[in-house]
Amino acid sequence: MVSLLLKMTVSFFAVMNPIGNIPIFISLTNGYSQQQKKHTARKAAIVSLCILTVFLVLGNFIFSLFGITIHAFRVAGGILIFGIAYNLLHAKTSNAQTPHSSEKKEAEEKEDISITPLALPIMAGPGTIATVMAHTGSSSFDISHLILVFIGFALVLALSYVLFYYSTPVINKLGQGGLNVVTRLMGLILAVISIQMIAEGIKGLFPHL
Repeated sequence: MVSLLLKMTVSFFAVMNPIGNIPIFISLTNGYSQQQKKHTARKAAIVSLCILTVFLVLGNFIFSLFGITIHAFRVAGGILIFGIAYNLLHAKTSNAQTPHSSEKKEAEEKEDISITPLALPIMAGPGTIATVMAHTGSSSFDISHLILVFIGFALVLALSYVLFYYSTPVINKLGQGGLNVVTRLMGLILAVISIQMIAEGIKGLFPHL
């Protein structure tokens, strides 16, 4: 159980990449006081937690509603996550997890950026949602498994809040070179996870292979 929780936490950490998101948070909160940064980071983490919990609880219902199998979703989700991993391996931000230029401009013009673009698409973006549903979309409703998934992404969101709150000293310590190293490492881990997801999906779709 501990190893499964560790695996989930690492996968969520890799796909959310909270350390790599620090520069984005700093740019979006430019001119904010420390108290405003704390409030924004806390609200973004709470909103992200609510979004991911909805997909955690309703994952099986969504599969049933659209007639989707978990195996097909794992293949599709693995491909999506591999795309994110590819960008991270080259120390680039993923388009799926990064606000577009119009969203950044809108964020700069409004006071509350915690929901958009911080919660969506940065913290609880398509890759994170796909990871949640890939972990939970099983044929049987296992409450203990769901709890482990919840703890996994809740821990990473809590860490994201702390890193955002201390974003300035963290980025000063790491520097751009340190951020690039962490980003590439997360990309490598995420690439392995995505290939594993795709392999499990293909095995489920074609059991005779």
